[in-house]
Amino acid sequence: MKQAAIPPQIIEEIKKAQRNEITEHHIYLRLASVIKDRKNSEVLSRIGNDELRHYELWKKFTGVHVKPSKWKIFKFFWIARIFGLTFGIKLMENGEEEAQINYTAISDYVKEAKQIAKDEDEHEKQLIALIEEERLDYVGSIVLGLNDALVELTGALAGLTFAFQNTKLIALAGLITGVAASFSMAASEYLSQKAEESENALKSSVYTGMAYITTVILLILPYLLISHFMLCLAATLAIALMIIFFFNYYISVAKDLNFKERFFEMAFISLGVSAITFLIGVVIRQFLGIEV
Repeated sequence: MKQAAIPPQIIEEIKKAQRNEITEHHIYLRLASVIKDRKNSEVLSRIGNDELRHYELWKKFTGVHVKPSKWKIFKFFWIARIFGLTFGIKLMENGEEEAQINYTAISDYVKEAKQIAKDEDEHEKQLIALIEEERLDYVGSIVLGLNDALVELTGALAGLTFAFQNTKLIALAGLITGVAASFSMAASEYLSQKAEESENALKSSVYTGMAYITTVILLILPYLLISHFMLCLAATLAIALMIIFFFNYYISVAKDLNFKERFFEMAFISLGVSAITFLIGVVIRQFLGIEV
């Protein structure tokens, strides 16, 4: 049976898909050329070749060569280099899924192409799962340091803000508390991993400590830059929410987790503790008559 002629509007949809495939082909090959890990480089090359096959498949129906998006190549190459291969690739693939391409309409004219592309996409997901990144192996340790710093320090700063009402003094007390807690948390993670006979106890503790101290610095920063103590607290809480947002977004993309559920849970705990300790600071100052 002769295939029906493909309407111009469907050809344009196929060209969009074609442009996506050739663009991602160049992204994968460019990443493969700069990645030092041989296994990861080979995986990226295989995915890049899959994308080229996708492109050639769509080209059979359009009959034209489509140029890649230079901006997309630049953007996702550097996202992957800065934030990690898994995050960059999955962010790109998620964007491909959300692209305004009417695959349902295309399948009315190119039924076999849709099935082949689907099979290739499943193969790509299997290949992406083979990519190994150290930072994702220590997500648990990073979450431990980040979450504890957010809960403990936002709470401590909220309480200290009303109790002291002096930005420099609050910053000093918060910094001392945060640095001491970061070492304590790193040591606890080391001992915990050692007790479980982990071979990477030291690395786990380093990731935990670094996540903790980085969060501490970001949360205390407003108290070093802003003079009014209540504005400092508001800025600190805003920074805490931003940290929670970006971290959970990163993890949700890299590990295919539910973003909203994780974000709201972490935000509720951090802000809830802050509210409670702020009230404790009010009570201490009011009823104990402490003036600084």
